[in-house]
Amino acid sequence: IVNNIHVPPPSIMQRVRQNTRTIKQMTKRLAGTATTTTTKKPLPPKWPVPHLDSHGDYLSDAKILEPAIPGPLYSRQHTLPRLPIPELSTTLSKFLPTALPLCQSDEERATLLENASSFPSQALTLQTRLRERAAGAEDTSWLQCWWNTLMYLRFRETVVINVSYFFHFADDCAVGDDNGGDGDEGDRQIRRAATLLTSAAAFRREVCSGSLPPEKIGKGGGVRELCMVGYKYMFHACRIPRSGGDSYKIYDPSLHRHVIVICDGRFFSFDFLNAEGDVASLEVLEKRLRRCRELAAAARREKGGGEIGWLTGWHRDEWANAREVLLDVGGEELSRALEVLESGVLAICLDDETPRSRDQCGNLFLHGNVSSSHNRWFDKSIQLIVTKNGKAGLTGEHSMMDGMPVVNFVDHLTKLTYREAKAASHSGSDYYKDGDVVDIFEKCEAILNHERVAALVKKAKNDLSNYIQAHTLSSLAFHGYGSNYIKKSKFSPDAYIQMAMQLATYRLFSTPAATYEATQVRPYLHGRTETTRTVSPSSSQFSRLMGLYPKGDEHDPTKRHEKLDALRRAVAEHIAYIRDASRAEGVDRHFLGLSLLVGDDETAPDLFSHPVFRRSKSWRVSTSHLSHPRFVNWGYGEVVPDGVGLSYMIRPDACVFNVTALKKGGGEGGREEQWPERLTFLLEEALLEMKTLIEFDRDAAETEDGVVAAPRSKL
Repeated sequence: IVNNIHVPPPSIMQRVRQNTRTIKQMTKRLAGTATTTTTKKPLPPKWPVPHLDSHGDYLSDAKILEPAIPGPLYSRQHTLPRLPIPELSTTLSKFLPTALPLCQSDEERATLLENASSFPSQALTLQTRLRERAAGAEDTSWLQCWWNTLMYLRFRETVVINVSYFFHFADDCAVGDDNGGDGDEGDRQIRRAATLLTSAAAFRREVCSGSLPPEKIGKGGGVRELCMVGYKYMFHACRIPRSGGDSYKIYDPSLHRHVIVICDGRFFSFDFLNAEGDVASLEVLEKRLRRCRELAAAARREKGGGEIGWLTGWHRDEWANAREVLLDVGGEELSRALEVLESGVLAICLDDETPRSRDQCGNLFLHGNVSSSHNRWFDKSIQLIVTKNGKAGLTGEHSMMDGMPVVNFVDHLTKLTYREAKAASHSGSDYYKDGDVVDIFEKCEAILNHERVAALVKKAKNDLSNYIQAHTLSSLAFHGYGSNYIKKSKFSPDAYIQMAMQLATYRLFSTPAATYEATQVRPYLHGRTETTRTVSPSSSQFSRLMGLYPKGDEHDPTKRHEKLDALRRAVAEHIAYIRDASRAEGVDRHFLGLSLLVGDDETAPDLFSHPVFRRSKSWRVSTSHLSHPRFVNWGYGEVVPDGVGLSYMIRPDACVFNVTALKKGGGEGGREEQWPERLTFLLEEALLEMKTLIEFDRDAAETEDGVVAAPRSKL
């Protein structure tokens, strides 16, 4: 699923045969009908508290909740190794090769080396403090609380684009009409949403009961268990805006069985699980989802569309202030409404949109594309999004949980098709007919229309709309080749694609740019990520040899070999770095920890203020690799204003890239420069050039061996 581990999809006939064999098991698992089995499905246990207001400390939350949750999910946490602290000399030796290519003058290079030579002595006291901190954090990670708070909960800009990410799921072709036709668009939306809720209920049971097995990574004797702490913040969870620093509220799953449905900016709730944790029938789910849509349409005719969702995409301090105003004006009634919204299993957004392309879906799933941004509650840990024509995706809130647990959820979520869900579903039962759809803010209508509230919503809408419209997104599905060809050519697929991105961004910026690749360190207790730095002397040399424009000199054996040698060295260096990063032996988390221990009246090591050091940590290219057979696309925003967010998938015979960035002025003819549009072209150009190098070299080798090579097209 990630970092070169790819799960190929089964053939359609294999799936049909498998689903035919397992229909009874699916019925038992998903529908909850009476069976002859004596095995009782686990239920979420009662927590010692009805809800927990987390302030970013995994350890504090774990001490309260993990003893109350049985099963395997958290049972191995105590066996995981603790996040290590590298030696100063080791960190320095890894840092310099990634920074030297970013020097812009001989003077910068000289002073960087001078500052680096004095760093071990200047940072020695800080290193001692960091080791003492780690020693005092024997049941957790020395980094996690800093990371969760400073990088996420105290981040004050909007979470939209900056923190949130999106997944775009493959289509479910079974959501058309019963005769195999296209079906009504509204029916496609309802059927897709009901199917997703059916799957979500099964996975939610495993997570909330603690019966989900711990994840593992690696093969053979190198298998390692992963930290599962992030799963606490997956369901019944919501970020809460607070002035200066947010909190994360998670609710006892045994007390809540409802899902949040957002339609036309209106927020609805209904129970989709019974007391035994079994999901309602597909028939009941479809009826209740249609009811949400009907109520939203009626409200629009009478009162207009809902607007309160805009507040969640505002600057965090502004939203925190607005929330206080809401509670001040609305009192207990509004407080109860917010609690219903926050405590729901997840949110599912029914968008009145009919996107078709990857880019249209990407914009919609990442930020709502303005037209549907009001139809979100961006603080909700997980929002599923379904459009009128059946396109589906997810928006994730990133603060307390990284992407891989959510990928595990989505892997389960997207396995089930509508046809399979319908075949496995029981008929509607009486116990699902008690209760119905609830308009969460129905009793708060006057509050939401209050002059103070309306003014805040208007400002939030204006600010978020402007921020979204200042961004642009472009994706590329490159079908020239994928991991099969790359491995056949004796390269690591991930490292090879990273070098293609180095070449493409070199041509975009006309200089090497600091590049971040997210690498998970979940084999360590409460570990999240480390940075793999892609820039190296060899990657820089490879980009310079290839040039700002294609040279067409592949026929020259000397130049071809020089480029290929540089590519091979760059790939090898990247593999070595990512291996170290996965062992929590990168440089960036270490540097962060040291910098945070500098006292107010103390002088930081000279290296920390050097312009190249700062340049090397200004991630103009923020990359992340995630491959899944049922993903069409995925992505997130840029990290710095003059940079790009560059997510990618590597399939056996194709690669998919998604690029986001702020629009830039000063383009040709006075138009705004579209970095994502340019970069997707440059990525394709780089991949084709690199293949041409490999093919020409292979042809030359075959000719030397007396084999007549077939003519090849450059494309």
